[in-house]
Amino acid sequence: MAVYTKLSESELKDFFFKYNLGKLLNYNEIKEGIENTNYFIQTEKGKFILTLYEKRVEEKDLPFFIGLMKNLHDKKFPSPEPIINKNGNYISEISKKKAAVVSFLEGESKKTLNSNDCYEVGINTAKLHLLTKNLTGKRENKLSINSWRQIYNNVKKDCSKIHPKLTSVIEKNLNIIEKNWPKNIPAGIIHADLFTDNIFFKENKVSGIIDFYFSCYDFYAFEIAICLNALCFEGESANLSFNVTKAKRFIEGYSAVKKITEDEKKSLKILCQGAAIRFLLTRVFDYLNLTKGALVKIKDPLEYLKRLEFHDKVKNYGDYF
Repeated sequence: MAVYTKLSESELKDFFFKYNLGKLLNYNEIKEGIENTNYFIQTEKGKFILTLYEKRVEEKDLPFFIGLMKNLHDKKFPSPEPIINKNGNYISEISKKKAAVVSFLEGESKKTLNSNDCYEVGINTAKLHLLTKNLTGKRENKLSINSWRQIYNNVKKDCSKIHPKLTSVIEKNLNIIEKNWPKNIPAGIIHADLFTDNIFFKENKVSGIIDFYFSCYDFYAFEIAICLNALCFEGESANLSFNVTKAKRFIEGYSAVKKITEDEKKSLKILCQGAAIRFLLTRVFDYLNLTKGALVKIKDPLEYLKRLEFHDKVKNYGDYF
């Protein structure tokens, strides 16, 4: 979450007149995150999140995102509920931007998860994969392997401003990943951005999963690889280390709900390298293309250099869990 578009109180009051949510009582900008503009909203009917779609979100993808959240919420998964406006639409407009209102989820994110948290996230990740199995809508992953070379070409000339070894590390890993990327492993709808700031906990249970705006059709094991990268490393950038206990607990939680196939396990090393490259490249791009005046917390690209160093030394999936 972030703030690129500043809204006045009068704009917000006019906007919420389009909804059956009562009078606007309070609002606050949410500066965490890097993709869309988000506001915490309180009305006479409760608490909500207003999202204005910026940057990487394409208008044609919005029905997929909204439909996915509604489908999951209707099946009692802890995702936000999209709120319909008086005209019967989930997508509205404010300040010349497409926007949506969703329910506020109770709980708090944790900067670092413990091993039991990882188990709970594993359970919920597998549930998400099973609950969306029969969804008819599909969206390709715009930030999967087919996009990484292009993103790299856009930032290559400035990579040395971030780290002198960055260009050579990216090129080496891209070549390996492109040659070895799996083809025929189970696929379906994935969240594709399950970082700690998108997972809420209440009383040591997952109470909410938010920010579905990268969700797409891709390998289920790619989601697992993203989670191992996002949730199971700890420490500062320079001394980042992989916590095998956390990874084991995540896999145990996932496997308690959905079986991981042998082919998925064998693909895990290359998928982990791919997940690390994906987030390294988009963080490098965001670092080099910061929007002036935006309230945004840019994430450190160098955290993913250390992850790539670890994945490079992995011999097989047994080194992960």
